[in-house]
Amino acid sequence: MSILRSRKVFVLAAIACWLLPQYGFAESIDEQFTALIDEIWEFDVLEDPLLATSTGDHRYNDRLPTVSLADSARRNEARRNFLTQVKALDRQQLSSEARINYDILLRKLRDDLAEFDFQRHLIPISQRSGFHVDFPELPKDVPLKTIADYENYAARLRAFGAYADGHIELMRAGIAAGQTLPVVVLDGWEKAIDAQIVERPTQSLLYAPGKKFPATVKAEEHERLQTEISEAIATSVVPAYRRFRKFMAKEYVPGARGSLGASALPRGRDFYRHRVRRFTTLDVTPEEIHQLGLAEVQRIRGEMDEIIRRVEFEGDFSAFTKFLREDPQFYAETEEELLQTVAYTLKKMDGKLPTLFGKLPRMPYGLRRVPEYIAPQTTAAYYQRPSGDGTRAGFYYMNTYNLKNRPLFTVAALSLHEAVPGHHLQLALQQEIESLPNFRRFSGFTAFVEGWALYAERLGLEVGFYEDPYSDFGRLTMEIWRACRLVVDTGIHYFGWTREQAIAYMTDNSALSEHNIRSEVDRYISWPGQALAYKMGELKIRELRKMAEERLGERFDIRDFHDMILGSGAVPLDVLEVNTRVWLDGQ
Repeated sequence: MSILRSRKVFVLAAIACWLLPQYGFAESIDEQFTALIDEIWEFDVLEDPLLATSTGDHRYNDRLPTVSLADSARRNEARRNFLTQVKALDRQQLSSEARINYDILLRKLRDDLAEFDFQRHLIPISQRSGFHVDFPELPKDVPLKTIADYENYAARLRAFGAYADGHIELMRAGIAAGQTLPVVVLDGWEKAIDAQIVERPTQSLLYAPGKKFPATVKAEEHERLQTEISEAIATSVVPAYRRFRKFMAKEYVPGARGSLGASALPRGRDFYRHRVRRFTTLDVTPEEIHQLGLAEVQRIRGEMDEIIRRVEFEGDFSAFTKFLREDPQFYAETEEELLQTVAYTLKKMDGKLPTLFGKLPRMPYGLRRVPEYIAPQTTAAYYQRPSGDGTRAGFYYMNTYNLKNRPLFTVAALSLHEAVPGHHLQLALQQEIESLPNFRRFSGFTAFVEGWALYAERLGLEVGFYEDPYSDFGRLTMEIWRACRLVVDTGIHYFGWTREQAIAYMTDNSALSEHNIRSEVDRYISWPGQALAYKMGELKIRELRKMAEERLGERFDIRDFHDMILGSGAVPLDVLEVNTRVWLDGQ
């Protein structure tokens, strides 16, 4: 080729490169937004290695988050910059699916910034949860199949000292700022800590991986790895728990506030209104929620009173609930009996799922006891989602502590809520939607997640559960418990209720045990707004189902409706309504 021709080709190529963006070949706005979403997610997993591990991203398995005041401020500033970048994009130019991602991401970033602005990071624990409660569960949450896995595990144990000290720094600043838990919910705080302060490392729950190795770890490596784990427990974990115990006893409990509700915090009423919007994802006020709760309690009480009449019980509601709380026929005699009842319930529900859903998750679930060291301060049950890489199933944790507080007549509703068709089915399906960006696959909105699980309890009625009046009363007990939350949470945090008022209201309107009621009320006190999500989410899903049934008539298929509801993951309730209307328009 001649020099002249070569120059001509080069010039034409240069002109073509200049023209490409002018004629639509530049990166599209959807691609720009996807790149930004990926950048934010990379930031999130780097800042929270425990989150990364739980999603199946094992790049940071040897690290723990840094949680000092400086780290918290740095993360907040990064999120502020991310928000600016998101807002700079023209939402109207995005595709319909990208607009959903845009709205959800915008909401999440704004919520996170508001939480920091209200100094919520200075209260990093609750009456039943926190870093000190969660950390002993680490062996169940991380991969332990290779030598590298064990070395990463030991590295995390060594990092625990700094992790605990960062939380102490936050909480010490909280005391100075008037941002603490109410002292009334701190009774028994030392139990979870004392369980981790052991004389010998081999006594620690965190030593469990050193007691049994998989075949993939060579026998000649066992002693070295056991030594690493033991030394990390002895030199990092136990001293950190001792420091945290001293801080709690000498500084935090004496410095904790005597007031109860969120309204007593600095800018407290504004903070609680923010919490209402955050946890319900709706534009509603505390006053509206309180009145809705009163109405729901009255409605459900009517259904409960009808059951009392049906069983021909001689006495009023209070006498009937006393009978349920005290009669031995309603309680298991052993932990094994309780767990067997739960397992039977779930096995029966597994067989009913194809009548309710067109698509089921691939990931299985299992049943475990709530760990002994946290059981006295923990609610009746909870669920742990499966790992993102599919190596760990989901688990339904049942509290077997104090069997006289675990009525068998609530087992069906509780199990449907925590496992299937509740949390496990919804969250496992969500993680399997590979078209969703990671920030949606591995997170969600409480109003959707808990609203769905409460709705799932009611689905048992449609497939033959609650066969006797007592189990149906148990279902209603669980439902009225969530309705009472609307009244009690707003009562405590907005209308100045005392703890005694909240306990009395729960006692008068449910068959929950006294232990459960006190534990639950303390949970609401320490976690403002979260308890509102359950009933508000369930009511919205039921509203959307009614709308679909009326629009479609005989063409309504419950499996199609449920697949649609769950098909976009846990979205805000206003987004869920838009999704439902779009789906209906396409039917």
